[in-house]
Amino acid sequence: MKVKDQFEHRNYAHCETGTIVSLLRHHGLDISEPMVFGLASGLMFAFLPFVKMMGSMPVIAYRSIPKSIIRGIQRRLGVKFEVRRYRNEEKAMEDLSELIDRKQAVGVQTSAFWLPYFPREMRIPFNAHNIVVYGKENGEYLISEPALQEPTRIKPQDLKNARFAKGILAPKGLLYYPIYVPEKIDFNSLIPKAIKRTNFMLLGAPPPCGVRGIFYLAHYLEKLGRKKDEKYIRSLLGHIALMQEEVGTGGGGFRFLYAAFLAEAYACMELPVLREASRKMMEAGNLWRNFALVCARTFKRKDSEIDLPHIANLLRMAGRAEKEVHLMLRKGM
Repeated sequence: MKVKDQFEHRNYAHCETGTIVSLLRHHGLDISEPMVFGLASGLMFAFLPFVKMMGSMPVIAYRSIPKSIIRGIQRRLGVKFEVRRYRNEEKAMEDLSELIDRKQAVGVQTSAFWLPYFPREMRIPFNAHNIVVYGKENGEYLISEPALQEPTRIKPQDLKNARFAKGILAPKGLLYYPIYVPEKIDFNSLIPKAIKRTNFMLLGAPPPCGVRGIFYLAHYLEKLGRKKDEKYIRSLLGHIALMQEEVGTGGGGFRFLYAAFLAEAYACMELPVLREASRKMMEAGNLWRNFALVCARTFKRKDSEIDLPHIANLLRMAGRAEKEVHLMLRKGM
């Protein structure tokens, strides 16, 4: 592998894809974030009302489960990562320091709640936030944070707290770094396989996942007024907006990222269906953003009317637009 002498920090849309792109570029593979997301088949949707987080809120996911991007990109590109998890916190920090001393840039999973360089309002208990540790200076670790324009740094104790936070998706000290990166990759042969995989997950998955999961959530919201009080409903709508637009890239953001992948795939393969699907996925992303905006406004304006049928209809519009994209790709690829 051709490893660069200096680590180059860049700002990315999403933490896991951004961290992987940073590590692959550092090891000589020039690849974009949308291409990593698309090839790893990261696009997904799941509404899990039977799994609770932050007390009483259901899990809502707009992408495949954490760490699936790492596994997916290894499977699709033939890249190999060394992946380690720990029970012993001291051992985890010792190994990290040893790798850094060897000039190895390392991806680590953390809890955003324990990262002091984030503003306090952004420090939510989300345990699947990925960052790159690429050096050490004056007793602090040098951090490439995908969400920031410039690199930052963190004290060892704060990083330890973030790597060993408890709860759902607990990081357990996870670290990873490339040990093999192919010199050449045939993107034209890999793109159709990745699209078909995403197609299967969105169109073939039973509710509460995939496209049918989107309509399941719309139905759930529409009937919610019969079962829950106003305070819970507003909290749930706020939770939906938070999970969609603040935690990672968000639902709309992931749709824009996949649209960019389809545009890049068109540049490689010159199939008209890819260009049209990219355009329509951008439209779907805008519909997702509009849905989140109405959820957020309803949550913040406590004296406003809660129009659940309208909110559910906005979600159905996003679901129908997304379904159209995947049906188009299924037919055209």
